[in-house]
Amino acid sequence: MFQLPPAPFRHLASLAATFAIVAFALPFAPARAEPFTPEQKSEIQSIIKDYLLEKPEILREAIGELEARDKLAEAKARNEIVGNPSNPLFSGAKQAVIGNPNGKITLVEFFDYNCGYCKRALNDLARLMKENPDLRIVLRDLPILSPGSTEAARIANAANNQIKGAKFWEFHQKLLGARGHVGKAEALAVAKDLGLDMERLGKDAEAAGATAGVDESLALAKSLQVTGTPTYVVGEDVIVGAVGYDELQAKVANVRKCGKAVCS
Repeated sequence: MFQLPPAPFRHLASLAATFAIVAFALPFAPARAEPFTPEQKSEIQSIIKDYLLEKPEILREAIGELEARDKLAEAKARNEIVGNPSNPLFSGAKQAVIGNPNGKITLVEFFDYNCGYCKRALNDLARLMKENPDLRIVLRDLPILSPGSTEAARIANAANNQIKGAKFWEFHQKLLGARGHVGKAEALAVAKDLGLDMERLGKDAEAAGATAGVDESLALAKSLQVTGTPTYVVGEDVIVGAVGYDELQAKVANVRKCGKAVCS
């Protein structure tokens, strides 16, 4: 799986230290809103310093608590999205849909046309569609690798105005399966090879709202804490990486069986 570099370190230690310092200093604050004198400030700082040097483990405890709360908030936000079938995540209004458009089971894939792992996983998706006629797949462009990825996604979104379903799947396979770097030129070449109206394609690619699908996918990926491609959503599960056909098929089978990616 291609993964974005980790977000810049958020200075959790500093935040935890600040938290600990403030929490410890509060008992020393005067009852009235009066500023501390220089002497009082110096005394409080000395007490806090001595306390933290004596019990430095309080910083580790604060960091652990902060991380736990962050993870809980992230999980809650993720569940609110994947647990709602009417969420835009599962809609094909702004992104391509392949497989059975009326399928009872929906799989979402976040991908980048320059992602090597996505290219390797292309056959997994093809096999899933072949062996699951009730499967609906939403292809969500997540162009995070290069400007070329963004250009290719723009052309692909414009192509989706002309071709749907199996025809778009053919376009998708040719472009994602191309060797080397993929950008605007490569996407246009595939479109031309498939007989698309190139004049219309050019206008659609530059029209207002041409990147609406990409923008929506980027926003959803951020909300779901998706930082790499490919990433799949099946049922209520967010599956990170090119995990292979067997794992994806098992999730799809479970959704068919019990309505969830993991049956109890």
